[in-house]
Amino acid sequence: MFSKLIYRNAKRSRRENLIYFATLVVAVASFYMILSLGKQDVILFLREFESDAIDKLLTEMNIVYVFALFILFFLVLFANRYQLNRRSKEFGLYLMLGMRKDRLVRQLLTEGFITSIFALAGGILIGGILAEMISLTVSKLVGQGIIGHQISLSVNAIIFTIIGFLMIQFIALAILGGRLFYQEIHQLLYEQMDKTTDMGHVKGNLLHILLGAALLGVAYWIVLYRFSDFAGLLLFVALALGSIGTILFMRGLGKLLGLLASLSKHKSLQGLHTFTLRQFQENVANRSTSVAVTSILITLSIILIANGASTILSLDGLYNRNSSVYDFTVNGDSQKVEEFLSTGKMVSYVEDANLLEMGKMKDEGERMEDGMPLSMVDWSKLKEQLTIALPAPYKEQVLSGEMQSYDISSENPEALNLLGVLEMDTITPHLIPESSYNGLLKAIGEQPLNLHSDEIALYFNPDFMPMENLDQMPVLNGILEKAVKEGRSLLSIDDQAIIIRPSIPMRGLVADRSVEIFSAFVVPDPMFKQLVNPDTYASYWNFRIPQKMQAQQGLMKPMMEARDLLKSSGFAFESYLQNFGRKLFYIVAGSYTVLYMGFLFLIIACTVLALQFLTQMRQTGRRYVTLSMLGAKRQQMKKSMQKQVLWTFLLPMFLACVSGAVGIKAMISFVVVQFEDVPSLYPIAFAFACMVIFIVAIYGVAVARSAEHEIDQLRWKPNMD
Repeated sequence: MFSKLIYRNAKRSRRENLIYFATLVVAVASFYMILSLGKQDVILFLREFESDAIDKLLTEMNIVYVFALFILFFLVLFANRYQLNRRSKEFGLYLMLGMRKDRLVRQLLTEGFITSIFALAGGILIGGILAEMISLTVSKLVGQGIIGHQISLSVNAIIFTIIGFLMIQFIALAILGGRLFYQEIHQLLYEQMDKTTDMGHVKGNLLHILLGAALLGVAYWIVLYRFSDFAGLLLFVALALGSIGTILFMRGLGKLLGLLASLSKHKSLQGLHTFTLRQFQENVANRSTSVAVTSILITLSIILIANGASTILSLDGLYNRNSSVYDFTVNGDSQKVEEFLSTGKMVSYVEDANLLEMGKMKDEGERMEDGMPLSMVDWSKLKEQLTIALPAPYKEQVLSGEMQSYDISSENPEALNLLGVLEMDTITPHLIPESSYNGLLKAIGEQPLNLHSDEIALYFNPDFMPMENLDQMPVLNGILEKAVKEGRSLLSIDDQAIIIRPSIPMRGLVADRSVEIFSAFVVPDPMFKQLVNPDTYASYWNFRIPQKMQAQQGLMKPMMEARDLLKSSGFAFESYLQNFGRKLFYIVAGSYTVLYMGFLFLIIACTVLALQFLTQMRQTGRRYVTLSMLGAKRQQMKKSMQKQVLWTFLLPMFLACVSGAVGIKAMISFVVVQFEDVPSLYPIAFAFACMVIFIVAIYGVAVARSAEHEIDQLRWKPNMD
């Protein structure tokens, strides 16, 4: 009999408090997803290259899991307290009928355990499906040929999800059970309404609003204009000021909402306008702090989701190999490496093998006054032409000597970036022989350079130059083409006039980052041998996996096989997958955590608002009965309640959107959130905005339906409709 009572009560509790139960299911699903991260395809792939970083990431995920448990504990405590208040009369009747208090507490714990089992079952199932969907989506976005997909189930994630979830449920129910144990029967039978709210004085409430708005304004100013000062310490000051300002603003606003009822006397006499405002005012004023906290949580959610969305944008083009040519770069004795690449076990994996030779130019052997070597390169004429090509404000700064150094940035004019790079690299520039670069051009199907003995080409590394389309630089090409037509030389090496070839294709020199240079001179082979400093000479063998093999097996498998063979050879090497894996790791590490926390904050905020409204609805239910006696129709009261739900969610959302917009603007300004591909931003931003609105709308509709059910359950006067 007792077990049937427990099961029936648990079932009824889940049905009547569906919002809270659904939140528990979502929380369980999120726990499983974060704990099963190590089993996802992208993480298994990254372990091959970034094992230490992945281990650190998974450790951080465990910390995030504990933090999420900590936050969810307070939600469980708050929700179960609402549940106990709702059932207080029921518990009082049990005691009057002779049930012992310890047995009542055991009943409460058992009901919670049954509900937890159902939440765990549904959450783990949903979490497993979502984890597979995310893993498959990432695999497709990154490239199915690189990251294959296989279905996986994390037993450890299931175990720790069960342990953590049951632990916080047990602790919360034990705390509330202890509170129930020490309550008297009359306290349970006669529910205690919240104390009458002190609405204060108009002047005091206005002072709260003004002070809160002032603190928010100071916080916004700090975030927008002093974001990076004092190593970010001011950011914590801004968060503190913003939080206090939000609480004060909500407290003052909640107590002044009643004034709206008197602003329009005509409207206040229609329907239940005044009643609706008074109910909304009481809900906000009684719980202004919790409303402010939900607004802060939604603000954090908006900022975190925007940050995660910007990181996901980096996936677009992650597998874009426009600047990358080679799959492997091998370093070692040139002849021995060439022999190894020609062996029978290795040759099938090698296509477009090319020897890249590099070195820095010799200097004059003398030193200038500042200690720098005297360069063999005179590029003063080219510098003069680039300075002339600068926009007016930059030109004045350069000519006046105000600008002594040059930053290289995608936001700078082309000529300014070129001045910066050449200023840095033309004292002893890097040299690349024409034959090496022709091998790279052949691999991408371009024509060889065919340089004359007095001709060079300027190379700019697309992996390090923050400029779009380095193949076509209109300012530089215009200057060089004009010089060729006029028969002028803009550069000389060792007093020999040199012609600069315009517009050569720019590609990455190696597979990953063993060659980290901004620019180089591509010179004829005899000039390279004559000018290169032998102490700086280096050589690298590059090759690609054959296109036919990629078409048959994909890129991942042959690259892994070639990697294993190179490991056994003892040569130092790097692969394109190392570069790819490093970038992918930054994206995964930068998006998973922030998106997880962002949506978790949003769900918790919505659940708190929902339970808060339903608590007030439960406590003020008799008012609706009184309204029915005064002639109000049931449909009128439901419309009034729906407006209250709408305003309850819109009030904290409005302030959160303002604060969130300020936070996103600051993060964009200080390059914390990067939106480089603006066309791709809009659909992704729209998708995430729709997800946020959808989640809030689901909670709003669920609260409205639950409140309508409460109204339908009230004892109405006969034939009121």
